[in-house]
This record gives sequence, C-alpha cells and structure tokens, in this order.
Amino acid sequence: MDFHFATAWEAVADAYPERIAAITDGRATRWLDFERRAACLAQVLTEYGLGPDSKVGIYHHNATAYLEAQFGVFKIRGCPINVNYRYKADELVYLLDNADAQAVVFQGCYAMRIWEIRDRLPKVRVFIQVDDGTEALLDGTLDFEGCIRRAEPMPRVERDPADVYMLYTGGTTGLPKGVIYPGGEFCYYFVAAGAMARGLTPPASLADYPDYLAKVDSPPVSLAACPLMHGTGMWLGAMVPLLAGGTVVLTSRLGLDPDLLWGLVEEHGVTDMVIVGDAFARPLLVALDEAYRRGHPYDLKSLRQITSSGVMWSAETKQGLLRHHDMLLNDVMGSTEGGMGSSVTSRDSRVSTAKFQLNPGVAVFTDDGRRVAPGSGEIGRVATSGFVPLGYYKDPKKSAETFQEIDGVRYSFPGDYATVEADGTITLLGRGSVCINTAGEKVFPEEVEEAVKRHPAVADCLVVGIPDERFGERVVAVASYQSGESCDEAALIEFTREHLAGYKVPRHVVFVDRVQRAPNGKADYKWAKKVANAAFGAAA
Repeated sequence: MDFHFATAWEAVADAYPERIAAITDGRATRWLDFERRAACLAQVLTEYGLGPDSKVGIYHHNATAYLEAQFGVFKIRGCPINVNYRYKADELVYLLDNADAQAVVFQGCYAMRIWEIRDRLPKVRVFIQVDDGTEALLDGTLDFEGCIRRAEPMPRVERDPADVYMLYTGGTTGLPKGVIYPGGEFCYYFVAAGAMARGLTPPASLADYPDYLAKVDSPPVSLAACPLMHGTGMWLGAMVPLLAGGTVVLTSRLGLDPDLLWGLVEEHGVTDMVIVGDAFARPLLVALDEAYRRGHPYDLKSLRQITSSGVMWSAETKQGLLRHHDMLLNDVMGSTEGGMGSSVTSRDSRVSTAKFQLNPGVAVFTDDGRRVAPGSGEIGRVATSGFVPLGYYKDPKKSAETFQEIDGVRYSFPGDYATVEADGTITLLGRGSVCINTAGEKVFPEEVEEAVKRHPAVADCLVVGIPDERFGERVVAVASYQSGESCDEAALIEFTREHLAGYKVPRHVVFVDRVQRAPNGKADYKWAKKVANAAFGAAA
C-alpha cells in the first residue's frame, strides 16, 4: 500500500489544477493554489527543523486555512493534531504537550490564549497566526499569509505510507487521547470508501490513482457542517471528498445556523452534507419546514446525501427531511477508534433509529469474550477488526484495554454496547461508561466534578447526563455544600466556566445534603442520575 494523503492530493492538483478544492465564506481556492500554499507552509515548517513524524497543532475554526495547514504538515511527512478550540488554558497545554507538538497554527482570535500558554509549551518551536481580522500579530509568532508569500514551495519528496496519522479524541477516561493510524492505509481506506460508494473499483496503487479520478464523473461538493476538529467533520466532510477530487464547502461562523447551511447548499450546488445526528438534523428540519410554510422552500436539487456520525439520528427527523427532498441519509456508527456499521435510508426504505448493518469484520462480544448470537437478546460490546488503529499515543495501558486479540484476531472495542437482531443487524444501546455525549461532544464527569469542587462552598459533586431533545444529553451536577457554606446555582455554573470549555459546563446544579457514594468511595452515578432526572428531567 503506497498511498499518502499529501501525495494523493498532489496528484489531484496536477490532474485538475483549475477545479475548486475549497470554498470558505464564499471565497474559492483552486486545487492549484491549495497545493502551492500548502507547499509554501511546508517549506517554512522545515526551516524550523520539522520533518517526518513532527506533530503540528491546528487550533482553528472551519476554514480553508485549516485544510491548507493540514496538507502542509502531511507534505513534510508530519502529523497534524486537531485542537478543540473550546478548550481553556490547562486543557490546551495538556493536549499540545501530550501530543509533543513542535508547531501550532492558530486562528487570530485565539492569540491571547496562545500568549497565556506559550511559555508552558517548551517543545513548540514556532507559532503561526492566521489573520482573521480580530487581533494584531502576536509578538514572536509568524504570520500565516506572510509565510506563504515569502516562501518558495517545498520540493516534493518521496513519502512513507507507514507515516502515522493521529486524531485526538476524548476517549472514556476524561483526558484526550491520540488515536494512531498507519497513514497510508488510512488514506486508502477513504479512497476505497469513496470508490465503492460510486460503484467504482478502488485504485490498486498511487500509479492507478489518476485513472481512478478520471472515472469520478461527478466529483462531490461536500458541506462539512460540523467542526473539522472532530473526526466526523474532517474525515467524512473533508478527507473523503478531497480524495475523490472534489470540493469542500465551509463556513467559519461558529454555532449552528440552519438557514445559512441551506443557503450554502443552494449557492454552491452541494451534493453531500455532513452533520452530527439530531443535534444538527432537528434545527435543519425546522428551517426547511419554516421556509416551506413561507412559500419559499430551499432548492435542494443538487443534494444527493446527508451523512451523520457520532450522535443518535432519530427516525422521525429522517422522515421529516425526506419529506422535503428525495436523497440518501447515511447514518454511520463509528468512533475515532474504528467504523462499525451504517444505516442507509431513502424514501423507498424503512426508517429506523440506532439500527445498523455491520461492516465486514465487526462483531459483538459479551464482556466475558463470547460472540453474541443473533436474536439471543444478549448485550455485548461492539468490536471491529476491519481497520484497527495502532493504539493510543503514549498510553499502552488504555491501548491494551481498547485493542484486544480474540481467537487470533485483533479488535478495537471503542465502548459501544449493542444487541444483535435475528437478521444480523445491531441495535445500538450506547456507551457502557458514564461518558456524557452532548451534541457530539464527549463530556467526562470526573473532569467537570473537579471543576465544581474547586468552588470553596462545595464539598462533593457527581456529574451525569440527562436526556435532551436537541443535544442528546445535557450536563447536570449534583453537589453538596461545605458545612456552613452555600452558593446559588447561577454563581456555581459561572464559576466552572473559568476552568472548562463551554460545552462541559453544567446546565443545571442540584444541591443535596450529601452526595451519595459507595462504601469504597466510588461514585454512585445511578443515584445521581435519578436525582438529576427528578429535578430537571422535564427542563427545556
């Protein structure tokens, strides 16, 4: 397998230089310029001593610059590191230090955050600021556009398909983890996925890749509606369409604006939209319904499919979307640790929630290692052997727990539990841990609990997720006071904002006389969830 992201994208640029690679906020970038700008950035990175296996953090909203930075890192045989732009100082330091980042490309609006933490990142050799019109160039940093203007494009090099690719995920322990893949196989996996979706034979090697691209008679125009900093947005919304010689459409605006997204579909002839479950699909459906009632429905004729991964996508919402347009709805069951199954819905098929066809190499095992028999009703952990990561970066213990060998086959166990139906499909039940999933973001109770307990009036705390119609779950804290102390709910919530990214901050706090724990001191999350649901289960 000789594929490599940088080499594949160079081949697209050579074959179709005038085709549009990316559009951000209406500004289009040709493949010719996409490749040249990435090569100039790559040259600058090499001047600071970066090369094969160097890690580069990308701290940026959705934008063409994000993709250019990633391409430039791939060109030097380095590894781009996705940085969650919602993180606060301590979270950023942990992530960048754990990743051994030697460079950081960051958006200008985060200049003060970089100023706050850069002295705590001795491994970082260079900071590169992307001007977004919000902040002046931070002293001691390089200007992104200036780098591209002054540098000559780095000459192309031969690359090793064994170069690693890594994506950071929250995992299940509260601290971000880098999931490591062999880059060449990872690249080919997406090439093959795009080929098979079009009924084409995947190219056998990079030498055959240009011939394959020529057979893609309708290159995708993909709208990555969710953040590129997460796997769903980057992998499905950007990497797959770029490897098919297509175009990625982006908006740099934060927050979900359904009318803006539907407007982009109309304006740019979007063929593929990538979202995250009902958290996106419900507001998108409301916008379609309202536009229809106004007598000015959106023109969706170009839209061939909507793909979702990461959060439940309900049957009711799927049906509503299909009322407005005949298309495919691809509900993908997967995680950073591996793809496991999918459900494809159209007007001609049965609509379902959380029911998936298994990918080849996927099985469900009981906790004691037995394969779950179809129709047995047993609950088991979903595992995939189709394409298993190498492990977690610098975490052999967690790697051994997640990536296990059964009967001579190596599997990934991301933590999802399911039953296997008689027809071989699975019904997903959710994570076996206490991880909270809110709008596709993973929130880990221990981290939030520690932030709440920093308040001087709080004695103890447990954090749980309770159902939320739009976001899947919302974060609720159950806390007790120190003797003689007290504080109100709003003040405590505001206090936690100083220590946590916004999506981790509790939406509500329940105050109790004593936080219940097991005799050994372990958390009683079942009790805490019951208390939270009783207090706020019907809250908006």
